[in-house]
Amino acid sequence: MPRSYRLLDVRGPNDNGALTVTLNNPARRNALGPAMVNELLYALEDSLLDDGVRSVVLTGAGSAFCAGGDFAALSHDDADALPPKGDYALLLRAMLSAHKPIIARVNGHAMGGGLGLVAAAHFAIAASSAKLGTPEIDVGLFPMMIMAVLRRHVPSRRLTELMLLGQKLEAAEAMALGIVGRVVPLEELDAAVAELTTAIAKKSPITVKLGLEAMSASEDLGLDEALPMLRDRLAGCLATEDAHEGLTAFLEKRAPVWRGK
Repeated sequence: MPRSYRLLDVRGPNDNGALTVTLNNPARRNALGPAMVNELLYALEDSLLDDGVRSVVLTGAGSAFCAGGDFAALSHDDADALPPKGDYALLLRAMLSAHKPIIARVNGHAMGGGLGLVAAAHFAIAASSAKLGTPEIDVGLFPMMIMAVLRRHVPSRRLTELMLLGQKLEAAEAMALGIVGRVVPLEELDAAVAELTTAIAKKSPITVKLGLEAMSASEDLGLDEALPMLRDRLAGCLATEDAHEGLTAFLEKRAPVWRGK
C-alpha cells in the first residue's frame, strides 16, 4: 500500500521508471520544516527499495522549488506525521549515497536548504527564470550544512562570496558554477527531464547502482585509497550478468537486453 504523505506529492513510476516527488506546500513556497524533511527521507527510502523505480525526480509545487528552511516549523510535533526518521543532515547524506539517480527539477527559486537539495542531487535541470542562493546570513544565520554539498561544485572563493554576501544567482550563473547542469525555458523543463529519465532507463540498472555506490564511496578518498577500491569494484561489475550481456551485445552489434543482475 502506498505511503500517505501530507507535505509531498509522490507519483509514479512512469513508463521510464521515473518517480516524481513534489514538495507540496506552495503556500509556504515549499519551505523545509522537520516534517517535510522526514517525509522526504521516507520517500527516498521507498524509492530505493522499489525495483520499478529507475530514477527520482525532485521538484516543487507552484512557482517555487523550495524557499529554504521553514522558520515557522522548527519542531516535529505534528500529531499525524510519520515517525521521525532523521533530520536535514541525514537527508543530504541519503541523497548523496543514493544508488538511483536523483534529478532536481528546479522549476523556481531554490534558496538555502532548497539549494542544498539541488546540490545533493545527481542531476539538476533548472528553469531559466529560477534563482538560486544562500540568503541565510541576512537573518543572522549561516548555511552550515549546505556548505558541505555546495563545496563539491563551487570554487572556494566564489562559495565564500555566495554565503557571506547572501547572493542570489541567476540560473545561468548557477550552471556556470556547476550547481545545475542544464538551464532551459520553463516551458521546456518537463521535456528536458523526460529526455534525461529516458536515457537513464536505457542503462543497466545494476550497473547504475554499482557505479553510484562507487562514486559515493570514493568521494572523500585520496588517490592511493580510491584506486584499489575502485579496481575491486570494477571486478564486481564485470561479474554481473548485465556486463556479460553488454559485452556480448557489443561484439554481436545488437542492442543489449538488461536483466538488472
